[in-house]
Amino acid sequence: MTTIEIIIALTIHFIIPLAGLIYFLRLRKQMKKENLENAPIIELFIIFVTYGGVILVVLTGLFWYWSGIASLGTFYLILGAPIVMGVIAYHNRHTKRISKYHKWTHILGVVYAVIVPVITIMLFLIRDKLWH
Repeated sequence: MTTIEIIIALTIHFIIPLAGLIYFLRLRKQMKKENLENAPIIELFIIFVTYGGVILVVLTGLFWYWSGIASLGTFYLILGAPIVMGVIAYHNRHTKRISKYHKWTHILGVVYAVIVPVITIMLFLIRDKLWH
């Protein structure tokens, strides 16, 4: 394995997930500091995991070797995540006026249904141009 491959692997599989986790923990700390009523902590964690999964699948598809784990992640993102994100959006439709966190939880739940098909199409188009 070359140095550049090690850097790519560490970035995709360690640095990006770690950055997402740190940002989520900071966001959770901020919500606790603001003493929010019914803070959407669990919903935001699921959103972070789901959108982080999208980022990891895209980066894996563009810069790394496809694997069984990448296929399982893609399977979840295509079949499971739209349902989960729809439930989150539906659950937060009445709470979106409580705080900016509730509002963004609702928005990110709704937008997932648009973002993933667009990213998927772009990934196939870009990948074909990069590798052919």
